[in-house]
Amino acid sequence: MATIAATDATFDEVVKQSDIPVVVDFWAEWCGPCKQIGPALEELSAEYDGKIKIVKVNVDENPGSPAALGVRGIPALFLFKGGEAVDQKIGAAPKAALKDWIDAAV
Repeated sequence: MATIAATDATFDEVVKQSDIPVVVDFWAEWCGPCKQIGPALEELSAEYDGKIKIVKVNVDENPGSPAALGVRGIPALFLFKGGEAVDQKIGAAPKAALKDWIDAAV
């Protein structure tokens, strides 16, 4: 499964009402580190297909969701379980580190 794009309007439905854990990537088109981790998140989305969802939210087009979570810098990754944010990671990281973070949280 590829990553899923969410908007402020669909955030609760896509993220908070999911029956599996969700990693939310808050990103922007102009953000270099965001573009660095994009391919790794796509690969992890395929590897964890059916176990977790990876959702991307463009902060320029959807300012409400990141503001509600207090996002101050991007890329910002949040892990949701049962509709609640249980962990977060700010900044770019290599795929192995992202995988370790997800494995530790789920």
